[in-house]
Amino acid sequence: MSEATRVHYRTCPLCEATCGLEVHTEGRRVVRVRGDADDVFSRGYVCPKGTQLGALYADPDRLSRPLVKRDGRHVEVDFDEAFREIEARLLPILEGNRSQVALYLGNPNVHNIAGSIYVRPLIQQLGTKNLYSASTVDQMPKHVSAGLMFGNPGTIPVPDIDRTQHLLMLGANPLESNGSLCTAPDFPGRLKSLRERGGRLVVVDPRRTRTAALADEHHAIRPGTDALLLVSLLQVLFAEERASLGDVADCVDGLAELESAVSPFTPERVAPHCGLAPEAIRSMALQLAEAPSAVVYGRIGTHTVDTGTLASWAADALSTVTGNLDRPGGAMFPLAAHASGEGRGRGRGFQIGRWKSRVREFPEVRGELPIATLADEIETPGEDSVRALVTVAGNPVLSAPEGERLDAAFAELDFMVSVDVYLNETTRHADVILPPASPLESPHYDLAFYGISVRNVANYSPPVFETSGPSESDLLARLALLVAGQGADADTSVLHDMMLRGLVESKVGREGAALAGRDVEEILSALEDRQGAEAMLDVMIRTGPYGDGFGQDPDGLSLEKLEANPHGIDLGPLQPRLPRALSTPSGKVELLPEPIREDLRRLEARLDESPREGLVLVGRRHLRSNNSWMHNVAPLMKGRDRCTLQIHPDDASRLGLEDGKPASIESRVGRITAPVELCDDIRPGVVSLPHGFGHDTEGASLTVAREHAGVNSNRITDGRPLDPLSGNAVLNGIPVEVAPA
Repeated sequence: MSEATRVHYRTCPLCEATCGLEVHTEGRRVVRVRGDADDVFSRGYVCPKGTQLGALYADPDRLSRPLVKRDGRHVEVDFDEAFREIEARLLPILEGNRSQVALYLGNPNVHNIAGSIYVRPLIQQLGTKNLYSASTVDQMPKHVSAGLMFGNPGTIPVPDIDRTQHLLMLGANPLESNGSLCTAPDFPGRLKSLRERGGRLVVVDPRRTRTAALADEHHAIRPGTDALLLVSLLQVLFAEERASLGDVADCVDGLAELESAVSPFTPERVAPHCGLAPEAIRSMALQLAEAPSAVVYGRIGTHTVDTGTLASWAADALSTVTGNLDRPGGAMFPLAAHASGEGRGRGRGFQIGRWKSRVREFPEVRGELPIATLADEIETPGEDSVRALVTVAGNPVLSAPEGERLDAAFAELDFMVSVDVYLNETTRHADVILPPASPLESPHYDLAFYGISVRNVANYSPPVFETSGPSESDLLARLALLVAGQGADADTSVLHDMMLRGLVESKVGREGAALAGRDVEEILSALEDRQGAEAMLDVMIRTGPYGDGFGQDPDGLSLEKLEANPHGIDLGPLQPRLPRALSTPSGKVELLPEPIREDLRRLEARLDESPREGLVLVGRRHLRSNNSWMHNVAPLMKGRDRCTLQIHPDDASRLGLEDGKPASIESRVGRITAPVELCDDIRPGVVSLPHGFGHDTEGASLTVAREHAGVNSNRITDGRPLDPLSGNAVLNGIPVEVAPA
């Protein structure tokens, strides 16, 4: 007789869309996953990745026990032995010079509570300035521009797509990616609703993506020129006397200075570089000005270029000078349930460059250095050269520039430890691999994504299954205590209790906060039934803008209330939040921060250069992929080969390339081979490869991914050019030469 079927409701942890799932289980087996029709945010929508959460849980390649490298081979050990190995080999390096240890954090850390909360004490206890993350191959330009304009790199305005009448989208393909830095389940449905209510969607992309095909207008821009286009749109608005700050006029500084700074970027001067007609540029600008409400949304295609921060800033500047900042239908600031509150409108502001990387002197941003320079720090001799590496949920060999060089550098390390569920292209170099619990064995609440959500909502998911090993919170806490010198067998409850007490004390000691003046012990006693990350989350929610204040508002939110509402709680549409959302020294939006003003001069110099010629390479996303690690789930890899070089038929004919036949793609730093896919939907002069492939590496244990190995596009991504303000890698618009292989 089969075990009884149980139904669990939880939020999907696999991308930024935060879709609600209905997970059917029998014992410890997942028998079905579908969209939760009653979820307050996603209303039943789910993408193919979410339906395979059970397949990911049951993946035979997913690690459940630690691995330690013995005589060049990884062997299973228990957690105690794994931590003793780390203590014996990592601590001597740390005791000698902490700068010789680097830490890399991958994207999955922001998809779970433990990663969001417990990597911080790990960073603090490592005490190294060699901190790297996936942010510098992805989104750092947005953090920098938001920090400079609004005072905090986490204060990111999002498009109010459910109420806007005009959406200008650049470098984004949410019908494949589900959206990014803009949490919006069922992005396709929301875009269709925009058009059904008479709104307009304009997409700027060198490819006619699925999103572009849905749009009212599609402009096939030359890759790497989005900043020029966006700044030219600003110029048109001023030239046509259409610039207006609307209701936020009293909250903005720098309008006149901005008009002067953008004046050289006329459509006529910009057009030859962008590959668009001056009339099209002028029309785009005037449409923004004339729409009842409008917003500009730029994502990864605009960020992964050497003007990424300028493009990110210009997008928000456009929403501001068309009167669409902080108003319904425009660019708005979410207010998450766990947020510390409304803020005070003034703060210390945001700085970059508090220190620099040793070899290439790149400035620090948000405490991080660019991942593009990690290989330099390992290869270059010196007292502070990196000898040891800790990675947490990342695969930089596939995701970072010059992947082949980084792969070779990792092989030369004295010691490496990875927290990861797979023996992959990066972790194969690790001397110790610590597997965290599965997402289905962990609680879930989106600390990162509710802060960039297009609607204020909250949803908590308890674990579906009991964990068979330590929780991820315990795993990271134990690692943090070990590097702090507390020993391999340190009691993790010490760190849990210390962090919880510190959080409560900060809430009690903050003037004007919900718990100001309350007794610390009283609050801690109310949390006795919760531990670790869940206890800290309860404090954040109960002291947040909708919280119960530990009894002050009986109708307010608490973790208990979220548990009683498994489909989530809708907190309403986004509301105007200026000036209280700001933390700039002036208490105003800084429309033209000095670092932006200086970098505009670099952009202006390009107007006098000849337009760039030759083929350039861009990436692309697929709905069934999530970077590299979802490639080991068999149902998601069905169908035709996705790792192809898309090229326009005219370019293929000129170069002697044939559909399905191999082509050689060469850049300054390397050469790879991929099958040709003729494609009318790509701009002539542009070729495209997907991100995250290259699973043919010896030593990795990814059975399904190896069958669909493809090629690693980052073997030809040049690590030399970076966006100077954010340190973000240049993954798009890479000059390449293509020929029959």
